[in-house]
Amino acid sequence: MAAQLSPQQLSEKHRPTLDQALDAIRTRAYWSPHPEHPKAYGESAPADGLGAFQALRGTRFELDQPGADGWTGGEISPYGPALDIEYPHADMDVLLPAMRAGMGAWREAGPEARALVCLEILARISARTHEFAHAVMHTSGQAFMMAFQAGGPHAQDRGLEAVAHAYQEQTRTPAVADWSKPQGKRDPLDLRKSFTAAPRGISLLIGCNTFPTWNGYPGLFASLATGNPVLVKPHPRAVLPLALTVRVAREVLAEAGFDPNLVALAVERPGEGIAKSLAVRPEIRIIDYTGSTAFGDWLETHARQAQVYTEKAGVNTVVIDSTDNYKGMLSNLAFSLSLYSGQMCTTPQNLLIPRDGIATDAGEKSYDEVVADLAASVAGLLGDDARANALLGALVNPDVKARLEAAAGLGDVALPSREVANPDFPDAVVRTPAIVKADGARKVWEKAWEGGAASDTEVPYLAECFGPVSFAVAVDSTPEALELLRRTVRDKGAMTVGAYTTSQETERAIEDVCLEESAQLSLNLTGGVYVNQTAAFSDFHGSGGNPAANAALCDAAFVANRFRVVEVRRQA
Repeated sequence: MAAQLSPQQLSEKHRPTLDQALDAIRTRAYWSPHPEHPKAYGESAPADGLGAFQALRGTRFELDQPGADGWTGGEISPYGPALDIEYPHADMDVLLPAMRAGMGAWREAGPEARALVCLEILARISARTHEFAHAVMHTSGQAFMMAFQAGGPHAQDRGLEAVAHAYQEQTRTPAVADWSKPQGKRDPLDLRKSFTAAPRGISLLIGCNTFPTWNGYPGLFASLATGNPVLVKPHPRAVLPLALTVRVAREVLAEAGFDPNLVALAVERPGEGIAKSLAVRPEIRIIDYTGSTAFGDWLETHARQAQVYTEKAGVNTVVIDSTDNYKGMLSNLAFSLSLYSGQMCTTPQNLLIPRDGIATDAGEKSYDEVVADLAASVAGLLGDDARANALLGALVNPDVKARLEAAAGLGDVALPSREVANPDFPDAVVRTPAIVKADGARKVWEKAWEGGAASDTEVPYLAECFGPVSFAVAVDSTPEALELLRRTVRDKGAMTVGAYTTSQETERAIEDVCLEESAQLSLNLTGGVYVNQTAAFSDFHGSGGNPAANAALCDAAFVANRFRVVEVRRQA
């Protein structure tokens, strides 16, 4: 195929960005090439992006990929309207061999060429961030500004971060080395050795409903940059953002002279459930998955032929021991509980508060006072419906709504949820968070864990309750809180842990728990950084060291096992 993007063009355009990304992952300093503000994309970008999104509705999404045997679709926006977009359904016995056909040339291109093509894909996605924002908003239920930032520049940053790590790991070993072993009086033994990053095979990306691009891009670009074709299987409710991504990737690959089938889309018919059958096919050698613990565990157990990377569920916990900024703590926690209606894998669920109260700069506060003040802070934050809609978004699916409605039966409700009307989208289901009081006495949770598993019927806070429900758990003391934290992370996992304390001794004890149980910790956040947000190039999302996830976004381990170094030795 005729290349329209020459290697020189790609290098001139993107090599400086790659170098900056490599420097950022080394220093862990703040850096992003993707603007967070909508106005940065040009005066006409908002209207153009909305127009492009609207033009997709009610159409067939053409991809021109092999094996198409019909059309399927059915996405309905959490804000109400049906998208009415149909996508090609693929016969995997045709599509998978076609995807493998381009692997040789992609492998031979080498790490730098692959990285630069990936950066061109990301650059084109970035230019269409407004369009992608609407696609993310109307499949995930995120409010527009969050969909714009998390689904746009933040997702693109995570993809670029994965490319940088992939490039770094593939170039640790030189491509060629001359080897000479002295033999005394005899001639030396001379060999010329070549080392090639050889891809594993087809990579399967199983997308999620809540963050299709943010959670999808790290695995997609890590696999593509290490030489693997990528089959993208979106969540049935969130196809459009990843379908757009696949279309852009195929266009760039073709223009750069590579087989566009290195990236393809697999959309399932209603009830078809193709993730399970695809995951165990011998052609699939890598799997990236974000979603429920049950299916993540199934993948890790049954997809034995593949390298499996999972982000599942956890019980995120905040230990509240003491604070020197009581108002700032309440404000920070209120925002963390409210953002995207708690539908983030990083949202705090359990707030462990000593039942005798805590020391603060505003005086001693009892457990009841802390809970009441936090409830008031959340209610105040979300008291204005316009602001509430901008923070909460919409509930992503009926399961989240059912869990929220069941919260009243889980204990004494300190903050009831209320319905928020969205004037722009009357059919959107918008609800404020609920806070439930709970007993965290050791005898309560130890009994529930007898036999090695926590009972979420007896002690509901010991299991994940995904959505806008949190538990204010009264513990006997801070040391008891740390024991509950340890057991929760060890048995249930956690993507995030937060803590508030003015004691250096307590701070060190909390750190020790998190280091021993591999949980990412945020201490004493009272400003504009929140426990449920992470920054690409600097923060690690998950650790890969507890049951919530077996991988971290993004570190060397996330990319290094997507390829193997194959050596060829030649007599010199």
